[in-house]
Amino acid sequence: MSIDIDPLSADAGLTVTDHIENTQFEVYTDRAVDPVATPEQAHYFPVDASVTVETASVEIPRVTIVETRAGDGTLLTRGDSYAMPSDQYHVGIDPAPTKFYLAFESGFSVSTTDRTTRIDLDAPAEVALGFRSLHQVPAGTIETPTDPESLMDAVSLLGSALQTTSPERSFPTLRGHPPLIEAGDELRVPDRIEPPDSGVRIVVPPTYEHLYPIVSLAYYLAADVVPGDAPRIEGDGWSHPLEPDFERRAAEALRQSFHFDCLARTEGFYPVDLHERETTDLDLDWGRLYDLPLAERLGEYLDVPFRRVEPELPQWTLTTDVRPDPENVEMLPFVAGELSVVRSPETVTPVTAGEGGGVGLFRAPSADSAPRSTPLGPDEFVRGGAGTEPVRGGAGTEPVRGADAGVSRGADASTDRSAVPADADFVQPEPVDTVEHAWVGEGVPLDANKATLDAYYRRLEAGQVEQSRISVLVVCNDEQMREEGEVADLYGLRDMVQFDIEVRHDLTRAEMRDVLESDVDFLHYVGHVDHRGMQCTDEYLDLTDEDLDVGISAFLLNACQSYRQGEALVHRGSRGGIVTLSDVANSPATQLGRIIARLMNGGFNLRTALNVAKRELITGYQYIVVGDGGTTICQSQSGTAAVVEVHNGGPPWDFSIKTYPNGPYGVGTLTTPNTGSDTANYYVPSNIDLQNVRESELKTFLNLEVLPVFTESGLVWSDEFD
Repeated sequence: MSIDIDPLSADAGLTVTDHIENTQFEVYTDRAVDPVATPEQAHYFPVDASVTVETASVEIPRVTIVETRAGDGTLLTRGDSYAMPSDQYHVGIDPAPTKFYLAFESGFSVSTTDRTTRIDLDAPAEVALGFRSLHQVPAGTIETPTDPESLMDAVSLLGSALQTTSPERSFPTLRGHPPLIEAGDELRVPDRIEPPDSGVRIVVPPTYEHLYPIVSLAYYLAADVVPGDAPRIEGDGWSHPLEPDFERRAAEALRQSFHFDCLARTEGFYPVDLHERETTDLDLDWGRLYDLPLAERLGEYLDVPFRRVEPELPQWTLTTDVRPDPENVEMLPFVAGELSVVRSPETVTPVTAGEGGGVGLFRAPSADSAPRSTPLGPDEFVRGGAGTEPVRGGAGTEPVRGADAGVSRGADASTDRSAVPADADFVQPEPVDTVEHAWVGEGVPLDANKATLDAYYRRLEAGQVEQSRISVLVVCNDEQMREEGEVADLYGLRDMVQFDIEVRHDLTRAEMRDVLESDVDFLHYVGHVDHRGMQCTDEYLDLTDEDLDVGISAFLLNACQSYRQGEALVHRGSRGGIVTLSDVANSPATQLGRIIARLMNGGFNLRTALNVAKRELITGYQYIVVGDGGTTICQSQSGTAAVVEVHNGGPPWDFSIKTYPNGPYGVGTLTTPNTGSDTANYYVPSNIDLQNVRESELKTFLNLEVLPVFTESGLVWSDEFD
């Protein structure tokens, strides 16, 4: 069992230990209690463990919101101070170190102090306490041989993390993180990893090219993966082919089954008005489908042709390319946990530095559609090492140097301004239909997140950090770039979130080492980088040669050719960051730095933040994310990341809101636009279209938090929108 519940030895109450999350907390009662195991069905929501105690009060040492439902599950009220008459209730306490539910029959009241939340019953009664692990870390590690046929047994266990096989597993809190996979000489499975019997099988040939693209599907369907010649999904009495175009068909099955689960779950715990259910024009009995076992329900889902539902589906968030290599098996649980569409390209287009205009131009196979970097203006300079030779943006420009023209400012810098380091192995992945794109395998991908295993493991180590302050350090190592140093003013523009923001200029090599080893949440570096490393006032700091214990969590290295330095930061301890693949001109780099600052301050993750910046700046395609692209430095005020697009000059106003999964608010989260004119619920990711909105409603909405807003003239911010 993943959760243990024991009476306190020195106080009245219980100790709750979650062995998956490695958390422990105390629940206090008004008298000593002797917990008795209770059926999990005593609770409205799924739980991992349940006990009954006799008490007149339950107290948890934290400030929470208490949600009260009637005996049939109908939501009655939620808040931190209220009273309810005598009746049968299901009560949820959130947030708590685990999901925490109470079930009892009594009148009661809720009260909070600045440290505690307390539920007082009208009289002592039997109270069932249920707990469910948040399961944001894996329950254990599966060891397996890495040949494809052996690996199928491990992939078949990814669904053990699901908390339910009902449509509610489309909620991120009911999925759980898949168990980890490691190479071993034989299959070894920890005792607590027990997959549910879903009745679903996925049949694929035993090759990496067929196994990798179905890992997200196998996890979400809790499917057994077995070898066979014709790729297909099957249950008792039905079969759904995954050919022709295997990877596309697998992605369609994932998107369609997930979408239909989000619609069917409105018949369950949360009978809300869901916009997507109203707009999906299908004659299906969702109530009957909800009650079916997973395999039967899935068979009926997939009986609907994908083309019938495709126009209603939101744009999926993430595609991950996983090269068909046994060294990549350990990445599979992380990819599946994000419900990523997966491709496994056997071949990839190499990109040679300087070929056809250079990597800095990001020349794709189709030159007409490829984004190109902006040419340097007559007074522009790039963010490489400053030297004695001019880096000219046009005729008649003066040599560009650092603030100090002496040797310490790079007087011996190389004049070789090639777009990328000579030893870089760049690749051009195939375009994707999703918002974000990640790459697992050898090579430096253009326009995709270079995902690395060590960064994803650090995501698990980070866990749910409960901190009151977010630390941001802005380092500007060149006087000519001081304008971007002003981004410090853009961090910390948040209510209810406290930031410690520091700006430092002209650091020495030793000082830069100290910065990188510090426990900073986000480093925003502004300065020069070239093949020798990061330029400091005395000499260069090359992270690829240095033995550093990196402490910073995430970063933006806004300098020329900073990929290798950023890659070294991730290798030595950071979770992820944004880096450049080529020379970047100073002015657009400053613009991008300011955009990234506001987005990270607003709770966006690295991948989504860079995607938004690329919409505004073509030079954004000179940047990629390295490490864990899902890294955030704080939580969005509304949970999900949101981008607004205004379609007319109003009033009245037509605009749309794109929402993206973010941190704990993953794919399947419910969201509602706070506009007054639209009270429907949507699931994330979503594209919410609002029309004929009054100006007062739009102003109220945009004042709720600082959001990026795209208009016909480009990107503005909601606190500046006129």
